[in-house]
Amino acid sequence: MLYVKDILLQLLFALTPFVLYTIYYRDKAENYSKQFITIACMFCLFMSMTFPVSVQNGIIFDIRYVIMFFGMVYGGITTGVFLLVEFLVYRLLIGGQGLFSAIIILSITFSLSALLSNLYRRRSEYRKLITLIAGICFSIIPIGTMFATEYQYTIQHLKFNILVMPVQNFLGIWILISLFNKAVSDKELYLRYLQSEKSETIAHVAASLAHEVRNPLTAVMGFLKLLKDDSITREKSQKYIEICLEEIKRTEVILSEYLSIAKPNHSMVEKIELVQQIYSIVDIITPYANMNNVTLEIHPLEDKLYVSANPTEIKQLFINFIKNAIEACTVHSTGIVSIRIERQSQFAKIIIIDNGVGMSSEQMDRLGSIYFSTKSKGTGLGLTLSYQLIRSMNGDVNVRSKSGEGTEFILSIPLTD
Repeated sequence: MLYVKDILLQLLFALTPFVLYTIYYRDKAENYSKQFITIACMFCLFMSMTFPVSVQNGIIFDIRYVIMFFGMVYGGITTGVFLLVEFLVYRLLIGGQGLFSAIIILSITFSLSALLSNLYRRRSEYRKLITLIAGICFSIIPIGTMFATEYQYTIQHLKFNILVMPVQNFLGIWILISLFNKAVSDKELYLRYLQSEKSETIAHVAASLAHEVRNPLTAVMGFLKLLKDDSITREKSQKYIEICLEEIKRTEVILSEYLSIAKPNHSMVEKIELVQQIYSIVDIITPYANMNNVTLEIHPLEDKLYVSANPTEIKQLFINFIKNAIEACTVHSTGIVSIRIERQSQFAKIIIIDNGVGMSSEQMDRLGSIYFSTKSKGTGLGLTLSYQLIRSMNGDVNVRSKSGEGTEFILSIPLTD
């Protein structure tokens, strides 16, 4: 038990690249780079040589062979050369009785690491066997070399050399390679899932866009064919042309909405007084509510709430939510949409409640998807854009709803000074 603490410390250094990888790449949509492997391994090598295991002054042991092999497996020969140079420079500075033996051991293990790491990358079916061979070789080579170059020392500390060092090197290689390989495999699986999800979304968007654009274009084509008939009156021709122009404008609006999703406009961000902005939006949309027999109620707030946003975007955002609430109430003869503004800590809460058709839990889960809409003729673009805008402002959207009982949207937007 005398050297357990030193061994555990060296094993901790051996696992440092795995720990750093887990922390650094946890939320990134990418896998490790060779530069990351090089930096992580050089840091690990430095720490292990700074706090080595030693039973005699001048002769030190650490997990340099483990780091060398690992670095060359995942970083290539370039990483190996950087680690070799670092070791030689640092070991020369440390000096001591074991310097000559250390250089001989590393020259052998470096060449072996280059060979085994190359096999590890090329023969994936034998990776466990190659890792096992590496662990055994890097445990035996230092002992054999020390017997040849430092025989008296080796015999004097025989138990340490035949038990402690092999355990340290073998466990270090096996644990580090196994854990890192599992983490990398999981990350690759996650990245493939993201790519698959992205491709599926693009397919849905393309299908939705084709469907939405086809309808007005079909109408335009039909009326253009009618215009070829010489027997129609000038009055009808003019009417057909107006319809065609309206359908073309409708196509332009659809394409603009899709472009807004793909490339949201983040320019012209300014300080906006939110309460007054919502009052002006209610004034704009009240005629639309009256046309659908829906009553708009707004609960006043005396405080002024300021947010940082694009004026055009935030206006469209609230119009989308309120318009959806109005349209959800058209099934009732007495539809009501209530708008309440509150201040909670550093956020403005805008609560929009309607007594409309409501939504199922499945529909709520799909809200904000570019190809999903609760309306028979909707594309879901309005709400998708609105969700995107709120999140771009570091805000959030919460929904409470029950089918047949109405819906409550709670929009949270961070306040600005």
